[in-house]
Amino acid sequence: MRAAFGWDIPQVMNLAEICCDRWARDVPDQVAVRHVGPPDEVWTYGQLKQASDNLAAALAGQGVGHGDRVAIAMAQNPRVLVAHLAVWKLGAISLPLFTLFGEDALRYRLADSGAAAVIVDGAFEDKVRAVADGPVIVSTTPRAGEMGLDDAMASPARGFQRAATSAEDPAVMIYTSGTTGDPKGVLHAHRFLYGHLPCLELAYGGFPARNDVGWTPADWAWIGGLMDMAIPCLYYGVPLISHRFAKFDPEAAFDLIRQEAITVAFLPPTALRLLRDSGGDGGRCLRAIGSGGEALGRDLCDWARDTLMCPINEFYGQTEANLVVAACDGVMGRLPGAMGRPVPGHDVAVLGPGDRPVGAGEVGEVCVRAPDPVMMLRYWNKPEATEKKVVNDWLRTGDLATLRGDGQMVFHARDDDVITSAGYRIGPVEIEQALCTHPDVRFAAVVGAPDPIRTEIVVAHVVLRVGAEVSDDTLKALVRDKVSAHVVPRRIVRAESLPMTATGKILRRALRDG
Repeated sequence: MRAAFGWDIPQVMNLAEICCDRWARDVPDQVAVRHVGPPDEVWTYGQLKQASDNLAAALAGQGVGHGDRVAIAMAQNPRVLVAHLAVWKLGAISLPLFTLFGEDALRYRLADSGAAAVIVDGAFEDKVRAVADGPVIVSTTPRAGEMGLDDAMASPARGFQRAATSAEDPAVMIYTSGTTGDPKGVLHAHRFLYGHLPCLELAYGGFPARNDVGWTPADWAWIGGLMDMAIPCLYYGVPLISHRFAKFDPEAAFDLIRQEAITVAFLPPTALRLLRDSGGDGGRCLRAIGSGGEALGRDLCDWARDTLMCPINEFYGQTEANLVVAACDGVMGRLPGAMGRPVPGHDVAVLGPGDRPVGAGEVGEVCVRAPDPVMMLRYWNKPEATEKKVVNDWLRTGDLATLRGDGQMVFHARDDDVITSAGYRIGPVEIEQALCTHPDVRFAAVVGAPDPIRTEIVVAHVVLRVGAEVSDDTLKALVRDKVSAHVVPRRIVRAESLPMTATGKILRRALRDG
């Protein structure tokens, strides 16, 4: 597959054209998005085009133009997609923001990006207004004299013409989570959608298939929610389900899967664990699940095959270069916990000192060769950080992996998550996976703690099922039997919850610093 693959990306392109307008010309009444409310809504491609044309014209009337950044702070609903499409039609740059952000996080991103406008849901408007200084605010609940979002989408766009853009023009900026320093604005070009498609076609089992319906509970402000499901569904003409979960509810999620006959889903690891613990099966209408963000263990993969009757196919990437490695049933031998192999079209290597490819059984840094369609243009306003990220034509992920003899990669650790203990360099992932095989362990996070003799000791933070009691000796024995004696935690800490990013990734740094 890799040898036969070749990219075919047009020089002139616009995400709004390939994800909406071409469908609106050919099949205007085809359903693009079904929102499960209240209120329930059905949006066709024709309606998406008209609403995004109108909103683009209204934004242009407020002075928003080519290259401007437009922040989008709304919970999952069709208007989020209308906003992205409208921004792309202006040749501007959409900037998705989590509605869970506090004022400091919003202030930083709006100021750093120099956003010209903010499109916001009324439920989160107060937080935005408290920190926004200068941007045009387009709200679902406008104040006197302001442009309202629904009015802007309904006002006829007389004579509007979509801006001409190239594949290399910037289209989307997504901020990193800031787990290793200040958040960085990752600037992507229109072409980056094409860079996602080979992985999704593998991970969702021949995606798109007839009667496919897509859904993710992941916030569309995260590159996973937006680019691993929402925008590709629009591109492929696959009906997309949107729904606002105030808090993820596994029983309600299974009800949604059943009622909407969802066949493909992007489910982050945290959501998968909660679904497994609920004991439901969603009516077994799912045919493929994609997941990413952290490594999964055998227990979750076996549960999906046995209970949901479908595989969980894992993929790996970063905001800077997403979906470049995958582990998929049917196209490769699956190794539980492995990242898999490079996806066709992407040149990914595990490199050691001097950019030397490591041998089988060795640990090195996962690197992606530039240029690559899915790779960022640059960090916004951070040229030095960009230079450190892409060195000698390799994008440095900062993630360490072990290369197997069959070419598969096994995630070892973030470079800054490695624990140095008694001369050993220990990655937390295998330990966490071993702990999570115990039926009463819901979540686990492993970090290093300073030690005067060993440099660091291994500390495991675990969240148990409510009412469960598991001894330290039992948990340590699991790690000893499944991984190795030298990585057994010296200390185990019980916790009611673990610190996580808005995307559900465990913040090991917060545990170390705490």
